[in-house]
Amino acid sequence: MNIHDVHQKIKKNKKPQRLGRGESSGTGKTAGRGHKGQGQLAGWTAHPAFEGGQMPLVRRIPKRGFNNQWARIVVSVNLGELDELFSAGEEVTPETLKAKGRLKVRYELLKILGNGQLTKKLKISAHRFSAAAAEKIKHAGGEAVILPGPAPVKRPEKSKGKAKRAAASK
Repeated sequence: MNIHDVHQKIKKNKKPQRLGRGESSGTGKTAGRGHKGQGQLAGWTAHPAFEGGQMPLVRRIPKRGFNNQWARIVVSVNLGELDELFSAGEEVTPETLKAKGRLKVRYELLKILGNGQLTKKLKISAHRFSAAAAEKIKHAGGEAVILPGPAPVKRPEKSKGKAKRAAASK
C-alpha cells in the first residue's frame, strides 16, 4: 500500500445511500432490514443486552452477596505508617492525616491497626483502636484518644398494629 492509496476511496461530497428506492439501487424493497421480524419495524431497535428473546446473560448468572446499606465506611491506618509520617510529640488526628495526604477517601470511622513498629511518643485520636495498636502506643509512651463516632443506625421497628387489631377484634 502506498500513500496515494490511503485517500483513494474517500470522497468529500459523497451522497448518502437512499434506502427503499427500487431493486436496482441494491437497497430497495426491504431497504437492508431483512424479511419479517421486529427489526423491520420503523423506530424499533434492540437494546444492547437484548439476545433475541433468549434468557439474558444477566438473568442466567446466579446472584451473589448483597450490598449492606447500613455498613459503616471504616478507613484503617497502621502504626508503621504513622511512625513514618509524624515526628515525636506530634498529635495525630483525622484532620492531620488528611493534611498529610493519607486520608483521601470518604469515611465514617478511622481505625488504627497495630502493624509495624511505633518508636515515637504520639497522641493519636481515632474512632477505634485494635488491641495490639493500643498496647504499642502505650508502650511507646503515647496516648490513644477515642473519638466519638457517628450515632448507631436506628432501624425502624416493625409495626405492632396488626397484632393489636387482631387482639381487639376477639
